[in-house]
Amino acid sequence: MNLCITAYGAELTSKIDPRFGRAEYYIFYDTDTDDFRAHQNVESNTMHGAGIQAGQLMSSNNVQAVVTGQVGPNAFQTLQAAGIKIYHAGDMTVAEAIEDFKNDKLPLTTDMGPAHSGLRNR
Repeated sequence: MNLCITAYGAELTSKIDPRFGRAEYYIFYDTDTDDFRAHQNVESNTMHGAGIQAGQLMSSNNVQAVVTGQVGPNAFQTLQAAGIKIYHAGDMTVAEAIEDFKNDKLPLTTDMGPAHSGLRNR
């Protein structure tokens, strides 16, 4: 399965970034092969549309599930429309989130978070 975890850094030891559209990095992880690659989110400081663009990035990378903190309304709708499941992870590393995901310990998210969550002031 192709999984994406939001992170503050590019390594499996990085902490989970609780923001989806404005996450600093996306870690794309293949649960079948344990291969991963990091993608820096260049859209994290955009004023509008970060969540939608992130959702489209997930679709274009054939992601089947996202592990993050909160997902805003636009990103939530984009992910739902693409059939991508959303799982909630708290204060942990990417590696810990992957392990919890593999062991069915992460809750499935059914509610969207607030719009523009984590927008950095310019």
